[in-house]
Amino acid sequence: MPNDSDRRPRTLRLAGLELDLRATVALVATTLLVTIDRYHDFGPLANPLEVMRNMALEGVVYYLLVPLLLVLVVFRDSPRDYGMRLGDWRLGLKLTLLIVAVLVPLVAFAARTAAMRAYYAGEPGEWPCLIPPIAVALLGWEFLFRGFLLFALLPLIGPTAVIVQAVPFALAHLGKPEIETLTTIVGGSLFGWVAWRTRSFLYPYLIHVAIYGLTIVLVSTLPA
Repeated sequence: MPNDSDRRPRTLRLAGLELDLRATVALVATTLLVTIDRYHDFGPLANPLEVMRNMALEGVVYYLLVPLLLVLVVFRDSPRDYGMRLGDWRLGLKLTLLIVAVLVPLVAFAARTAAMRAYYAGEPGEWPCLIPPIAVALLGWEFLFRGFLLFALLPLIGPTAVIVQAVPFALAHLGKPEIETLTTIVGGSLFGWVAWRTRSFLYPYLIHVAIYGLTIVLVSTLPA
């Protein structure tokens, strides 16, 4: 099993409180980044393609570069300590294939609902242009939650971090179709478990891209 106490703790003293530096900074930063992302867009949102391109830029800046800067400058740790590595790649690939296979029928069902079609459907034939920005955006999303936040919390609270990191992940989906948002606490916990087992956010990323991409394809191509 992964060792969840492999870094020497460092404390932050604030108003009489003795706080774990990494866990505190990671929780506050994640909350602020998700909130800022909600209120500030990087460009116009006139059509699904612009939405996805905007999402990609936000994913890189808010969810990848800022947390990575905190890891390097504030924590003075290696990004490898936050899941930026292959980890247990054999287990990771097995879990990726298994979980995607199990989720395909559920995604196919959700893609037929009116709410999902209204939210994700673009122009006919547009979906190939949507997949690349989705893949870029989700790289940042997975690093923020299944890399930065998860591995900052693990030494302090152990495997409970798998559930804790899924909470802001679920809240970040508010405004999306209800059926999707309600599943994110379970899905986010599952992604966190995969990252915890493999010591890498790469495999949750691959799962997330596969599921999101499949959703876009099905919504765009299935008959109403």
